[in-house]
Amino acid sequence: MNIRFVTRTVHAYIDYPVALSLAALPFVLGLGSSSPLALWLSVATGVAAFVLTLLTDHETGVIRVLPYWFHVAVDRLVGVIFVIAPFALGFTGLDAAYYWINGAAVLAVTFLLNASEQQIARPTAA
Repeated sequence: MNIRFVTRTVHAYIDYPVALSLAALPFVLGLGSSSPLALWLSVATGVAAFVLTLLTDHETGVIRVLPYWFHVAVDRLVGVIFVIAPFALGFTGLDAAYYWINGAAVLAVTFLLNASEQQIARPTAA
């Protein structure tokens, strides 16, 4: 079994729930005890991720002006920023754990589990 199962289509369908959870979970979890920025960084990222998804040229994009590769590159950048943010911004406890876990998840999906365009089987003309 190939571990690179996150195809462009799978990625497109998980983008909206991920964006919404980035905007909502900080309130549900009560983030911000070490810094108010711990709350608002995720909310702003969630809103930006929602807009990025709307603008990406993939199955769930609405205004398809951004190439999929650019979307994945932005996701990877967010993953790196989330891993670094607790150190750079002084997040501790749950605030730090939230960013480290989300950053690790994004990096795992985009680097380890992401199927390249070449790996995705294309139907051939008969």
